[in-house]
Amino acid sequence: MVKLNTLSSKGTTQNRKRVGRGIGSGQGKTSGRGHKGQKSRSGGSIARGFEGGQMPLQQRVPKFGFSSRVNNNLKQLNLRDLKGLSEVSLETLKENKLISKSVTKVKVFGKYDLDKAINFSGVLLTKGALESIEKAGGKVS
Repeated sequence: MVKLNTLSSKGTTQNRKRVGRGIGSGQGKTSGRGHKGQKSRSGGSIARGFEGGQMPLQQRVPKFGFSSRVNNNLKQLNLRDLKGLSEVSLETLKENKLISKSVTKVKVFGKYDLDKAINFSGVLLTKGALESIEKAGGKVS
């Protein structure tokens, strides 16, 4: 009977290289590391990105961009994710776990045909979302 643990095909597995086990093994004495130098020593690895003392590429390339720490707790929500709610405010969104507790501002976006009116308070809206809400008979305060 053929089982997974009995399957094998020739050449799929190789014996591991046993270094430092005598001259006859072909990997004796220096264990394939050559003579002298940093790479022959134990612990002699070069840090990733090190360019021999030359200024590394990641430090030579100009940096750009800015991330404001003031306005980084804004969350964006699609209008279709709110279709089960009748009231939308920061508190109701946190209760329904649509946003985390650290979020202080929410912006609702997206054009979507709502099947019932939703009332919004304390939430930012895009033009498309506002049109969809007013079309369904919802209120924004």
